[in-house]
Order: sequence, then structure tokens, then C-alpha cells
Amino acid sequence: MVRHATDNQVAWITLNRPEAMNAITSDQRERLIQIFSEASADPDVRAVVLTATGRGFCAGADLRWGSPRSSEAESGGGPVAAERVAGDVARVIRLGAQRLIAAVLDCEKPVIAAVNGTAAGIGAHLAFACDLVIAAEPARFVEVFVRRGLVPDGGGAYLLPRLVGPQRAKELMFFGDALSAADAERLGLVNRVVPAEELEKTAREWAERLAAGPTRALALTKQLVNASLDSERATAFAAEAAAQEINMTTADAKEGVAAFVERRGAEFSGR
Repeated sequence: MVRHATDNQVAWITLNRPEAMNAITSDQRERLIQIFSEASADPDVRAVVLTATGRGFCAGADLRWGSPRSSEAESGGGPVAAERVAGDVARVIRLGAQRLIAAVLDCEKPVIAAVNGTAAGIGAHLAFACDLVIAAEPARFVEVFVRRGLVPDGGGAYLLPRLVGPQRAKELMFFGDALSAADAERLGLVNRVVPAEELEKTAREWAERLAAGPTRALALTKQLVNASLDSERATAFAAEAAAQEINMTTADAKEGVAAFVERRGAEFSGR
């Protein structure tokens, strides 16, 4: 259901349930969280690509596992009990959809989403949590929650305003209309739109370029940018100075400075 392979220091994660438009089950969610955690810790992985097979990138959670009225089902949490105890839904969201999105945001390697088709609900948020998004021309992004009478989960109300601003975020979430790849690029949700047949090639080129870069510097840069949106200036500046202090102890920083002095191209090892 989830393919995983490492090629040229790039971890390729492929959602592989094309018959279900790659809707995510709870087992798949746990597998994805595990893979992202392992990629963070593996020094031989220096970039990650998340993509999918078939016509869809990810149609959200697999609602066949539960009631369409349930946020638990929306998050891929599994079958729904007939009665709930107060706090059940919030707990499932925290331990389910939110853990998945956090695994992408917190991954210490740059993550590229190569969106081949429709990304809806948690599937759209999975793409938006990635550091870079490349979309095939047929791709669509849908904040589908409102169509089911649900509140967005999987970090949607956190991610979207930071990417497109509150007004645009509300428009997308209030109406639930499908957003084309071209419109998503125009709004800043997508970095690049390419013909479908060029999606894998472009993702590979970007990922291998990142994998050849200074891995720890990229990790610290990702951390700084993500944290900056929730920080005031003094905190952001202190974090920047601390990141520089840490990074200057790395082999790649020493190599980068030496390459500059010696007027040659740097060869980064990821250490």
C-alpha cells in the first residue's frame, strides 16, 4: 500500500492504492509516520519525495473505514463506535491526522510532494506540509471537509493561512471548490506545475540536487522558516544565531567555506 525505496540518497515514498485514489487507512498513516521518522534519522537519506500511483495523489482518509460524519473516519482513524465518550474525537485527531502532518513538518530532510492527481482533504494537507510542491497539470486540490459538514483537520487551518493568508484560506475551506494546479501555483500553494509525463523527472532532479546539498544546513533552515511564522523578531533572531552556531560545527560548513576560499565547487557530504 505504501512503497518505499532509497535511490541516490533520496527516499521515495509512494502511495499505492490507485483503486481507492490513494485514500489513507490508519495502517498506511502509521507506516508513513514511521518512514518519515526513519528518514530523519538516517544519514544516508538526504532528501525525500512523496508521490502516488494512478489518477489521484490522495483522496483523503478512507471513509469506508467509518461514518462519513466522523472526524475519526476523515483522519483515517478506523471504524467508528456507535457511541462516543467526550474527548474521543479530539484524541483520535491528535494521534492520527495531526501526527502524520507533524511527521512531514518535523522531518529533518527536505520533503518534496510530487502531486500526480487529485489531493483532497488530508491528502491536500499532506502535500501542503511538504517543503516544496511540484504538481502535474491534471492535479487538483480540494478542501473537501465542508462538503461533508466537517471542520478541516490534519493541520489545515494552521497550514493554509500561512501559505495563502486568512482570506484565501477561508475561501478555499468555506466553499470546498476544486483548485486547479495552475491556480494553486498562482496562489503560492505549489512551486511548479509541469506536464504529467515530466513530474517524476522534475521531482528527481530537485530531490537529487537537494541530496547533494549541505543536509544539516537545510534541516536547520527548514526549522527556522517553519518556526518563524509563530515567532516574534527577538525569538526568531535568537534561533537564527543558535542555528548558525550549531551549523558551523558541521563538516559541510567547513567544506563550504574552504571551497569559497579555494575558489572551487563545494562537495557536501551531508555531515
